[in-house]
Amino acid sequence: MDGYTPLGPALIDAREVDPAALRLRTWVNGDLVQDDSTAGLIFSLAQIVADLSQHFTLETGDVILTGTPAGSSVVVPGDVVEVQVDAGALSTGRLRTTVTQGARSFDAAIGSLPAVDDTQRTEAWGSAEAAAAAATRTGDVTATGENPADQPVPVASPVLVTDAAPPAPALSPALRDKLSRVPVAALSGQLRKRGFNDVTIDGVHPLTPGSRFVGTARTLRFVPHREDLFASHGGGQNAQKRAFDAVGEGEVIVIEARGETGSGTLGDILAIRAHARGAAAIVTDGGVRDAEAVAAVGIPVFTAGAHPAVLGRRHVPWETDVAVGCGGTTVEPGDVLVGDGDGVIVIPPGIAEEVVDAALAQEAEDAWIAAQVASGHPIEGLFPMNAEWRARYESEVGK
Repeated sequence: MDGYTPLGPALIDAREVDPAALRLRTWVNGDLVQDDSTAGLIFSLAQIVADLSQHFTLETGDVILTGTPAGSSVVVPGDVVEVQVDAGALSTGRLRTTVTQGARSFDAAIGSLPAVDDTQRTEAWGSAEAAAAAATRTGDVTATGENPADQPVPVASPVLVTDAAPPAPALSPALRDKLSRVPVAALSGQLRKRGFNDVTIDGVHPLTPGSRFVGTARTLRFVPHREDLFASHGGGQNAQKRAFDAVGEGEVIVIEARGETGSGTLGDILAIRAHARGAAAIVTDGGVRDAEAVAAVGIPVFTAGAHPAVLGRRHVPWETDVAVGCGGTTVEPGDVLVGDGDGVIVIPPGIAEEVVDAALAQEAEDAWIAAQVASGHPIEGLFPMNAEWRARYESEVGK
């Protein structure tokens, strides 16, 4: 919208400067709040240009916007923001903008609109408590630019949000296919052989009998209910809603609810959202409300049980994409999960290929043994196989 992202008042020719030695300073109402250089960028300007060039054509005059240094915070109508970039003797000059409260709203049908949620408030004010206090004082009316939206927009530092999705190891189609053909019991046996005994999510069962899934973990953590914490973290686009809005195709939302079944941890609307996003499944060691409607959505849901109560009765949605404890085991973002009628198992991604290959081999061996038993052979010496039976198996099936 007009009035947003002002540039200038002058530009510096990149051919005349060292792009790693640009100094950025920002003042709010005359106070210096940012003072840093491009030497501190996580990715250099050269890397940024190179990366973008792999995806689309850059042309003369295109503008690339990066992040901003520490120190940005909340501004309100009437504040004066000044920004200046220097490169030795060269300078953009000082861009001076007075923040105003606009009267026009954005067209809801266009683009990705400014949003107000708890994460943005916390990032902007520095803590959830400060954000809540500020909302009480100001009515949460903050905006920037000449013609901002008439809805409040907190101005937050555009840095990595604390619960933004970390890169999760992707399952290759081949690995996903192999995992889909192995029962959880077989995977459990192979993990046990490798010293992993605490990798089952206990106490959860499929909401729909016959459900099965394979995917990588996307985590959500609830903490015990407390009135003040629910007031600061339970409303708006809270951690629960962010998790369901951000889950990706083939990912599994894993919810830590501490085994507390006296409240729902999701309902049909969130299940529909996860299904629409292509999630592989939802696993919670807490309750599910609207259980029949959730089951009808079609996404595999493994839960400790059904309960009609809403979230705030027992839980506060706290954070996403962190290590969680679900059903007595630790789950990290990116862990591989497989679920079937026997339950849900967690596989460290680094050994998933090794484990599933061994499980497939064991399944083939067990199927051969089952055929021998079905034809009348006794169990003794056959299960497990002694040397004689092993030799016979290898001669018929091959090593």
